[in-house]
Amino acid sequence: DEEEDYMSDLFIKQDVRPGLPIARRVKEAIQKEEKQKEANEKNRQKSIKEEEKERRDLVLKSALGNENKGFALLQKMGYKSGQALGKSGEGIVEPIPLNIKTGRSGLGHEELKKRKAEEKLENYRQKLHMKKQANEQAADQFRIRCKTKQEERKMEGDLRKSQRACQQLDMQKDIGVPKETWFWIEPEEEDKKDVEDKEDECTSSDLSVSEKLHILTAYLREEHFYCIWCGTTYEDSDDLSSYCPGDSAADHD
Repeated sequence: DEEEDYMSDLFIKQDVRPGLPIARRVKEAIQKEEKQKEANEKNRQKSIKEEEKERRDLVLKSALGNENKGFALLQKMGYKSGQALGKSGEGIVEPIPLNIKTGRSGLGHEELKKRKAEEKLENYRQKLHMKKQANEQAADQFRIRCKTKQEERKMEGDLRKSQRACQQLDMQKDIGVPKETWFWIEPEEEDKKDVEDKEDECTSSDLSVSEKLHILTAYLREEHFYCIWCGTTYEDSDDLSSYCPGDSAADHD
């Protein structure tokens, strides 16, 4: 037995005579309510649209009879019910179905609505495609920046290595002053008090790291026959040109 809801209308309408089982009273109340709904549905006056729909569906479901003028003409020309149209029977068997328009919109509204929906979908796809391209371009630019920074850090490391090698080799030849201020490792700021050193520093700052590295490696090769990439000091220029691949990191890769 189902649990009763003492706050529902069903419980108020049911028969509460003493001695009548609760489950039976509930069942009778449900049946009574269903019968009342059926009676209301039968007595309800149908709208004009509902009546038109019922009549239309009834006519469309029924086959054409002799009372139909078009069907009567076909029969006079030898047509039989269930036979396909055409001389050799390649035509249709059933009449072309009707496309019932129930809405109040004008002709072509559905096509216009469909076209607008397709345009909206296409615009959405284009936006997604453009967003995807923008994300790919941003990712490519990020990778390029990372690669550029890595190359710059590598060049700076090679420049410091060349400066240390230049300072050591110059001192071995009793060269007390570098050819260019930036050829050696720069001293601390507190030692830079000379105005001429500051002017040289301003001049050297106009050069990029790659330009400084190219100039310094060329000086090491010409003056000391030293190749920073090989890490070797050669005996002379002929020995250097014979055994050293080149004057850049790319030549040694």
